[in-house]
Amino acid sequence: MKKAKIILENGKEFTGVSFGYEKSIAGEVVFNTAMTGYPESLTDPSYKGQILVATYPLVGNYGVPVRDSEQNMMKFYESERIAVQAFIVSDYSEEYSHWNAAESLGDWLKSQQIPGIYGIDTRELTQILRESGTMLGKIIIDEVDAAWYDPGKDNLVAQVSPADKEIYGEGKYKIMLVDCGVKNNIIRCFLDRDTTVVRVPHDYNYNNDDFDGLFISNGPGDPENCEAAIANLKTALANDTPIFGICLGSQLMALASGASTYKLKYGHRSHNQPVQKVGENKCYITSQNHGYAVDNKSLGSEWEPLFINVNDGTSEGIRHKSKPFFSTQFHPEASGGPTDTEFLFDDFIEMIKSNKTN
Repeated sequence: MKKAKIILENGKEFTGVSFGYEKSIAGEVVFNTAMTGYPESLTDPSYKGQILVATYPLVGNYGVPVRDSEQNMMKFYESERIAVQAFIVSDYSEEYSHWNAAESLGDWLKSQQIPGIYGIDTRELTQILRESGTMLGKIIIDEVDAAWYDPGKDNLVAQVSPADKEIYGEGKYKIMLVDCGVKNNIIRCFLDRDTTVVRVPHDYNYNNDDFDGLFISNGPGDPENCEAAIANLKTALANDTPIFGICLGSQLMALASGASTYKLKYGHRSHNQPVQKVGENKCYITSQNHGYAVDNKSLGSEWEPLFINVNDGTSEGIRHKSKPFFSTQFHPEASGGPTDTEFLFDDFIEMIKSNKTN
């Protein structure tokens, strides 16, 4: 294991030890406060271009799952490969114990050519990111430098979205799923509800197709880069077919309706974010992974906030006042948990049933 370090764009350096693939690399440094679920987090396409810091101190103690497939998807992962640029942890456990473990986290990172560093003071690193905001950084291994890279300047959605259409299931209700970087468990949640899921690229024009409900997925980067997806959504919003968006999908729905989005200081990336439904006192605990948010003040007269983040008051979803359109900034399908809000998939199916009846 070789010495490695991370250098932030403000000049701050942290030195540790490499336990993944030995390659210097750069990206945007972000942190996740979840206690579990690192296999799911690392394969979440929304992390494309980012160096992920785990705030929970011990990582690797349950290894990584077997790579079985089910319903033409990786059964225990959110996509087919690791999405992050690199992974930074405080204490790494090479010895693992879990009934479903197939290999160590370090071996998995090496097999997919993803750098990993441990021995970093992730508490101090996280505090810097909270106070200064998300910033660029680079991993240096063996003193081999890497050029700075700002993923915010790229259309990351185009990098993670599929090139071709794919169909899952043979259910009663047809869901048109626009894949901007979808997590596998979203598709599983739909298949559990008697649906046929038609998965299409981010820029696919579905407005002449036949379907019962339109779903816009999560994904990485600045939503304003998704010009084709926004243009297609503008056309869809003129109709009455139910629409459901998650994470980036919520931001794209807002932009298509004429509202605006902005970049958060350090984003929401955790499994324990509290949200409140507007008009109710009940609080839901949610999983989140996003760096941008909808500006609720910019919503048009036909739209209103649906959920609000209890911690900072930011938008956690919007809905149309009269049409069956709604979105969440959080992940109701969270694999790794919590699943407090999975009922929203049922709500969407009920909207579809009602729309077909009427």
